[in-house]
Amino acid sequence: MGPAAKLKKIFPRISTRGFYDLYSGRTIKNEPYRLYPKRDFEALIGSKEITIMIHGLRNNASAALTKFVIAKRRLAQLGYKNPVIGYSYDSNIAHAQYIMYALHALNTGIIIANKNGRNLARFVTDFKRKSPGTKIRLMGHSLGAHVILSTIKNLAKNAKNVGILEAVYFFGASIPSDALSTRNGSAAQKIVATKIRNYYSQYDDVLRVADDWNWLVTPIGYSGAYGKTISKYSQTMVKPKNHRFASYAAVLRSFP
Repeated sequence: MGPAAKLKKIFPRISTRGFYDLYSGRTIKNEPYRLYPKRDFEALIGSKEITIMIHGLRNNASAALTKFVIAKRRLAQLGYKNPVIGYSYDSNIAHAQYIMYALHALNTGIIIANKNGRNLARFVTDFKRKSPGTKIRLMGHSLGAHVILSTIKNLAKNAKNVGILEAVYFFGASIPSDALSTRNGSAAQKIVATKIRNYYSQYDDVLRVADDWNWLVTPIGYSGAYGKTISKYSQTMVKPKNHRFASYAAVLRSFP
C-alpha cells in the first residue's frame, strides 16, 4: 500500500453516503451524519481551526477521498498546517455519464446537495458545541458549492449561529451567479465571519456547457458574481486546465 492509498484509507471524513436515493434524491436515512475514523474527530476538539472539503458531482466514495487528499496536499504546500477533513455525500448519481440523462442527473445531484445542507449544518453546530474555539472553513468544488450554500441557509435559521463559519472558498462552483448578491446573500453575510472567496474560470468547459445549454442559471464559477454582492464576498479569476478539482487546486496561490 503506497502512501496515497494509506492516506485515503484513514482520511478523516464526515459521510452521508447511502442517506439519499441516487435516482430520485429521495431521503432514505434520516440520520445526521457518520464520522470515520471516530477517534480522529475526538482528536480535533480544541484545535485552532479545521477545513472541510466538499467534493462535486459524480464522485463515488473512493473518488471523493482522492479529492480530499488533493486538498490536504495542496493546502500543505501552501503552508496550511491545520487539519483538513472531507465531507462525502451521495453525488455518484445514477446514469450521470450518459448525455440523455445528464440533466436529470444534475438536477438529482442538486436535490441531494441541498438536502445535505441540513447534515453539514448539524455537524458544524455539534462540533462547535464541543469545541467552541475552533474556526471552521469550508471548501467546495462544483456541486459542493450547493452543499455549502444550503448549509449556510440551514445555519441561518438560528440567530445563535452568527459567524459560526470562519470562511468559505468556492472552486468552479455551480451555484447561480446572483447567489451572493445583496438581495440573496444576507444569510451568508451573517453566518460567515470573515470571507467568501470564489475562484471562477471562463475557461471551465463543464460549466460553459451547463451555461450554454441553460442547464444551470449562469454559474458563479463560470462568470463570477452578477450584480452588487455582499461585502464579505470576493472573487478571483483563474485558469485551471479543466473543471476537475485537481486543476483548481493547482492554480490556488494562497490559503487561507
